[in-house]
Amino acid sequence: MQPKSGKPRRSARLATIGVELSRGAPARLDWMDFYRKTQNVALTCRHFGISRQTFYRWQKRYEPLDLTTLEERSHCPHHRRQPTWSFPLERKVLKLRLQFPRWGKDKLAVLLRPQAGTVSTSMVGRILTRLKQRGQLVEAPRPAVPGSRRALRLRPYAVRKPKQYAVSRPGDLVEVDTLDVRPVPGVAFKQFTARDVVSRWDVIQAHRRATAQSATEFLETLLHRMPFPIRALQVDGGSEFAAEFEQACQQRGLHLFVLPPRSPKLNGAVERANRTHTEEFYQVTPCSLEMKKLNRELRQWEKIYNTVRPHQSLGYLTPRQFLLQNPSPRKD
Repeated sequence: MQPKSGKPRRSARLATIGVELSRGAPARLDWMDFYRKTQNVALTCRHFGISRQTFYRWQKRYEPLDLTTLEERSHCPHHRRQPTWSFPLERKVLKLRLQFPRWGKDKLAVLLRPQAGTVSTSMVGRILTRLKQRGQLVEAPRPAVPGSRRALRLRPYAVRKPKQYAVSRPGDLVEVDTLDVRPVPGVAFKQFTARDVVSRWDVIQAHRRATAQSATEFLETLLHRMPFPIRALQVDGGSEFAAEFEQACQQRGLHLFVLPPRSPKLNGAVERANRTHTEEFYQVTPCSLEMKKLNRELRQWEKIYNTVRPHQSLGYLTPRQFLLQNPSPRKD
């Protein structure tokens, strides 16, 4: 059916011509048809709510015998920027990214500079993008690693951290938490994680279960591996950080601070550490399921984390470099 003017409707007209247009082009065709009837630019612009500049731009492009002239044009530049890096540099970026799948352009750029000289962070980012586009670099999957939360219990020694407690040097406050790890269906174990909030130095160790006894064993590991004396620990209200663990802290003269219920943000440093270890180790490393072998692998990752991995919060220094620049009292 045709309108009284004798001209076919827009949809019928397009079907007759056999042209398929995108969503915006038919609307622009209506502008041109309305203007052809009225011969009034101001009225056309008011009717469709467009500016004169927009109308004149499309009128200049419009060819009545070629409705594709009403389609949007590509805004890509005619001359695209060509890669300015060398093939060996691209290989180095790929090798490092495959070795450390969770490290971004910032950290990779820091590691590349001693080998390749001046390498900008943006260039490393462009190389990574190009590698992904060509299918040479595929992001590692991010499977969920669920965690657990426990209720706060009464503590004979642990207290809430006083507001006036000062944290300024490495060892002033070390946050400790557990991470529930399920590498394969039907297998679960606990990782104890400790992070010094000043130097970002981490100590990690896996156990079959999170008990007060295993937490006490981890405390011995923590005191041995931290390269500076520890003044205070901060934990959540989990039962593994009570009983034997609490007694061990008291015997060693360590302050033990316990968090209020449902406040993991107050242990934000170690919570972030657990995320990092999940994404950069467990999600990309086929780890062993036997505890002794797994702990050897975790010890190697701990060494990489503390001495190789640049930390944005430390100005892209490693924790070891930070400690060398900010020496603290030696352990007895």
